[in-house]
Amino acid sequence: MIDALLATTDAALRTIFATPRATRACPTLPNNDATALSREEKNQAGALMRVNHVGEVCAQALYTAQALATRNATLRAHFRHASEEETDHLAWTRQRLDELGSRPSLLNPLWYAGAFGLGLLAGRLGDKLSLGFVVETEKQVEAHLQSHMQRLLRVITRHGLSWRR
Repeated sequence: MIDALLATTDAALRTIFATPRATRACPTLPNNDATALSREEKNQAGALMRVNHVGEVCAQALYTAQALATRNATLRAHFRHASEEETDHLAWTRQRLDELGSRPSLLNPLWYAGAFGLGLLAGRLGDKLSLGFVVETEKQVEAHLQSHMQRLLRVITRHGLSWRR
């Protein structure tokens, strides 16, 4: 149990304070040059990306807590793998924040703690509920990202860029 608590603490500290490192290349659009954006557009894109980055911080917390809470070794491995995949997303959103001259949320420790608590609670209520929580969270994230895509699409089309490669 001590090892699990130390690993959980390490994951939290790395998520909140370290610069994340992706294991895969960031899927970017061609001609995706932040210098083509006006200051106002950079600020808007940066604000949206900050929210997305918070979502990735929360995903790390949720999966880490759910891995800690489950007694099922297979499910624990699944949650750990999901957390590793989310690390790429965390790194990519941080990279984009940097490109836009923006910063992560100053409230990331609070967001992490809240999401960790929700993940721990869901995990303690049982694996079935915990997995249902993941499914519903992913549905909400998909809807959220779709709304961001629509807002950013307006900015991109103003510059004659396209989503297609």
